[in-house]
Amino acid sequence: MIKLRIPTLRRFLLGLLVAPAFAASGMAFTDADTSSSTREATTGMAERALASAQTGPAETTTPKPGKVDRGAEADPGDRTYVYKTVNDQALRLWVRMPAESAPGDRRPAVVFFHGGGWVGGPLFQFSPQSTHFVSRGMVAVQVEYRFAPRSENGGPPLICIQDAKSAMRWVRSHAIELGIDPERIAVGGGSAGGHLAAACSMLEGCDDPQDDLSVSAKGNAQLLFNPVSDVGPEGGYAHPRIGENWRDYSPAHHVTSETPPTIVFLGTKDQHIPVKTIERLAADMQRAGVRCDTHYYEGRAHGFFNRGDDLADTVKKCDDFLVSLGWLKPVP
Repeated sequence: MIKLRIPTLRRFLLGLLVAPAFAASGMAFTDADTSSSTREATTGMAERALASAQTGPAETTTPKPGKVDRGAEADPGDRTYVYKTVNDQALRLWVRMPAESAPGDRRPAVVFFHGGGWVGGPLFQFSPQSTHFVSRGMVAVQVEYRFAPRSENGGPPLICIQDAKSAMRWVRSHAIELGIDPERIAVGGGSAGGHLAAACSMLEGCDDPQDDLSVSAKGNAQLLFNPVSDVGPEGGYAHPRIGENWRDYSPAHHVTSETPPTIVFLGTKDQHIPVKTIERLAADMQRAGVRCDTHYYEGRAHGFFNRGDDLADTVKKCDDFLVSLGWLKPVP
């Protein structure tokens, strides 16, 4: 018989029983000891750049094992930073990088946003993908963002978009000390996280008033997994919630020749994202003269991309996509 120590068993049961409810509540755990990182997050862009060139961005305390953090824990090797503070809430991101990386490198990077309908979701949903891309020499970032109200008429997810753009600006403004090429930062996400990724690259406005708008929040490539790209009246997700100004929040309605190259994955049985909405997005991008690779998975439902063979296949296709852009070398 396998014996579990009481503290271990207690943490296990707590994870099973509490984590789902905690994630659904829209609350987020923040570390108590964030004084130095909070000062870092609220320093001006010019001062940050000067200080970072010598010391690097201030690192915060990683969530302690055993504490529920939206149902998951950071990888022990991740570096945790506060990218901004809103009403005393420190918003964090987790940076995973190759062991051999160093300040001044110019590595490609990917910034991931988890899904969850803008009102919840697993914080480290893209940990497997992050691990893969780090093994390929990239830097991977996973972002915490504030949640929108849990209501069908709660309005557009403006604070989510603001946080996503702030996170992208933070990463780009700290590119030198993180060893990142600021011209090769991909955005990625699933479901509502896919919406936030696309919003960074494709939506004008929706910026945090405190952001330095001279720093671009746009991704240089997009990795989108059953994304909410469309919130319009014709098959768009959560259209009644978004309201009459839906076009301001619908990336699919802002395709231009400046839209970055994109790869999209969707299950044909997705209960939230109709195939026709992604087909329409791809056609609009083609007309605009920009690349959009689409991959449809027969019979798969929403969220299929993080399980089993589909996880491996979507990661490989993302890898091939980045190889085709010249960001990665082909696997021997």
